[in-house]
Amino acid sequence: MYSQLKAKNFEIIAVAQDTGGEEAAGKYYDKAKAAYTTLIDTQHVISSLYHMVNVPMGVWIDEQGRIVRPAEVAYSKKTQLMSIKVDGDHYVAALRDWVDKGDQSKYAMKADELRKRLQPPDASIALAEANFKLGVYFQQQKDLSTADKYWQAAQKLAPNNWNYHRQAWFFTPDKAISNWLKKFGELKGKDYYPKLDLP
Repeated sequence: MYSQLKAKNFEIIAVAQDTGGEEAAGKYYDKAKAAYTTLIDTQHVISSLYHMVNVPMGVWIDEQGRIVRPAEVAYSKKTQLMSIKVDGDHYVAALRDWVDKGDQSKYAMKADELRKRLQPPDASIALAEANFKLGVYFQQQKDLSTADKYWQAAQKLAPNNWNYHRQAWFFTPDKAISNWLKKFGELKGKDYYPKLDLP
């Protein structure tokens, strides 16, 4: 798929959000034999800028550097994991349509719709982000106990941000799966991913 879209002036930039850096994330790019641009963001700048709360999420940006669709779940094929269902086929079809038609695509959001989607974070979300970034800082200073305190504060302030949980769990790999299953079980009918809202 990528080679066909690349011929139409389309680029994929994949960004791994991981304070563990190359050692933690690089092997996955190598295993995938990625043919597109791959980056590792140890400071979680991308998820902060584009309000990404889970993975995988995608943002569409046009040739002028304008956001066409904000962060949303971005699977490349129809996927089901336990009770999680994602219509990746629809997402890819929408992406192809946008690459072919540009602003005329029905999937390219108009300015008023984008404004509704791109609201500034409220005070609790902003505070959660500050706590999470402090956790990142202390982790990179090798002070994992202090990092964990800030990460727990971030998780309480923004419990639906799975990236906050996932990053903290990475440093306790023996508990990561059980922690994920416990939190997933607490959803009780709520969405793991924000619903993919495509025409």
